[in-house]
Amino acid sequence: MNVERTIGVILRVRPLTDTSLIVHWLTPDLCRLATVAKGARRPKSPFRGQLDLFYSAEFSFARSSRSELHTLREVKLTDARAALRTELAWIQQASYAAGLIEQTTETESPVPALFAQFTQFLCELMRHPAQPQALFAFEMKLLDESGLRPNLSESPLTPGSRQALERLAALDWPAVFRLRLSAAQVREIGPFLHGFLVYHLGKIPKGRILEARND
Repeated sequence: MNVERTIGVILRVRPLTDTSLIVHWLTPDLCRLATVAKGARRPKSPFRGQLDLFYSAEFSFARSSRSELHTLREVKLTDARAALRTELAWIQQASYAAGLIEQTTETESPVPALFAQFTQFLCELMRHPAQPQALFAFEMKLLDESGLRPNLSESPLTPGSRQALERLAALDWPAVFRLRLSAAQVREIGPFLHGFLVYHLGKIPKGRILEARND
């Protein structure tokens, strides 16, 4: 039996049976993969408390030779990101980003840079009020990694909004959250990126929440 080990963050969890779960992972070396956690829903399962949205873990799995659904063997939780669950807007933004990843990546095609961007995004997200520029930055960075970055010089955006998007694409995550956009820039950039994503991807995940909190 071919057992492999890696690290990953959980993008999605759904029931398979009354006792088992399907867990979708993003990993740095294998990209996305899906595993069956047999018996994970039983009260005394060793997986109990180890598998939930946006958990990071070290894990092992037995690779299936017949499908892309592999068997989860062991999990060692490394980061539960408990704070993420204290703010609905954080969960909404994280879920939207995870949905974009699932839509734009292929199973088992390594994307280490995107894995790093997503984990850094989750880490920094929990330290600040939810802001539109977080999603704009993630969308730009994902488009960049996918080879679909928009040519902003040919866009209908005003110079200030073009400059803001260029900065969001280039800045690290702490700097992204320090950047402040005007309400007019949010109203301009939001529809532009939405239209660009829909044009290239056909659709985008639900939950693209752009309202800023003013704490």
